[in-house]
Amino acid sequence: MKPLSQLSREDARSVRVVLTDIDDTITTEGTLTASAYAALEQLHRAGFLVVPVTGRPAGWCDHIARMWPVDAVVGENGAFYFRYDRKQKKMHQHFWASRQERAQNRARLDQIEKEVLATIPGTALASDQDYRVADLAIDFCEDVPALPETEIDRIVAVFERAGAQAKVSSIHVNGWFGDYDKLSMAKALLADVFNIDWETAKRSVVFAGDSPNDEPMFAAFPLSVGVANVHAFAHRLKNKPAYITEGHSGDGFAELARILLEARDQQAQAANA
Repeated sequence: MKPLSQLSREDARSVRVVLTDIDDTITTEGTLTASAYAALEQLHRAGFLVVPVTGRPAGWCDHIARMWPVDAVVGENGAFYFRYDRKQKKMHQHFWASRQERAQNRARLDQIEKEVLATIPGTALASDQDYRVADLAIDFCEDVPALPETEIDRIVAVFERAGAQAKVSSIHVNGWFGDYDKLSMAKALLADVFNIDWETAKRSVVFAGDSPNDEPMFAAFPLSVGVANVHAFAHRLKNKPAYITEGHSGDGFAELARILLEARDQQAQAANA
């Protein structure tokens, strides 16, 4: 992982789309700081496409798509994308699985929930579980005392024995049934909504994240950035981000935004010279 300061001006100027995780990438210790939110707004106003790609639930993502300065949001680790058309005042929703498939998968996830909570002391349902439509989120440190990594691995194992996918974020283990992840739905969104094909995306998209559930994105995008706290999960990552910020969490995201905005400003000044 190279320091973000080594990102070339040419590469920074090529960025048109900012995809970003939320928890511990935009937020800091569970709080959305003014500086991180301002960075989002500044990027959006400057003309970047800004899309959070998160493990957070559908209920939160509806709010984010409506209220935040973003162009869309991918939620529940790729289960869907939401895009709010402010002119038409209409929410566009796209799900990976049908309503019937989601209902069938929920019954299977309910069995996993019972096993995890009964056999792994200290675990709890994520407090945002009621707002989820496609996955099961087990809390290991957000609203419960932090569990050791051995217990996190046990949670993952329960999901995998049942045939589910499981990804570790900075706060939850998220599990689901379905052949998707953050990357597959982000690619669908870019193509379906913004007409950005994959070859173009590899040259024009930057992704920022911090934890193992971001690994598909780190692996796919040449311009991938980890905020400094990704170091805590580096041993779990086969595919690490190409660059790393000096700042942790929201400060790191703001650092990335400054570099992109400065490059955009310099490009505009050169064009007007």
